[in-house]
Amino acid sequence: LQAIKENNILKMYVDENVLNFMGNKEFESTIMANETIEGTVIFIDICGFTSISENAPADTVVKLINSYFDEMVKEIMAQEGYIDKFIGDAIMAVFRGKYHLDRAIDAALAVRNQINKLHDNEEGFEFKPKVSIGIKSGEMISGNIGSSSLKRLDYTVIGDTVNTAARLQDAAKENQIVICEECYGKVKESFQCENIGSISLKNKAKPLTIYQVLE
Repeated sequence: LQAIKENNILKMYVDENVLNFMGNKEFESTIMANETIEGTVIFIDICGFTSISENAPADTVVKLINSYFDEMVKEIMAQEGYIDKFIGDAIMAVFRGKYHLDRAIDAALAVRNQINKLHDNEEGFEFKPKVSIGIKSGEMISGNIGSSSLKRLDYTVIGDTVNTAARLQDAAKENQIVICEECYGKVKESFQCENIGSISLKNKAKPLTIYQVLE
């Protein structure tokens, strides 16, 4: 009974992909192995939530952010994406398989629509949430990243694609879903997009042309 209880608790903290990996009888010998995959990374940030955290009671902050995350996760899972991690008031998600970029954009549009419907007024505290979203597809390295000394690992993805997606989210304003020109070329027939200029990225010689997804 104790083992079942602990296992159920573990499922609340550990991604399903990690649990599946642990179920592999050879996982101990391959735990530090990695692979290069093709996929799409999406970063979603709740705009202005940092200032809210400074003024609202702690229990209100946790209740609000959990309710927002719940709405976002539902839309991500509906498009067969998985949550890589929660980062403060942001989410990092990964999409793999067929049409991973299209599904990531569909999820982003659904997240934006759902969040725009929300309006919280609890205990005199009022906040209308908005999101900013960055999306990038391409190659990335998937594997267990961390410290063997600490005996703590994070099953995640890393690489230029991931870094660029995070920078695109940084460049996005409220209600904006930002993609790069390369991604735009792949989805321009499926989604309505608008050129919003260019940005300079760290370790990139040339500015990156970016687009916002309208619908």
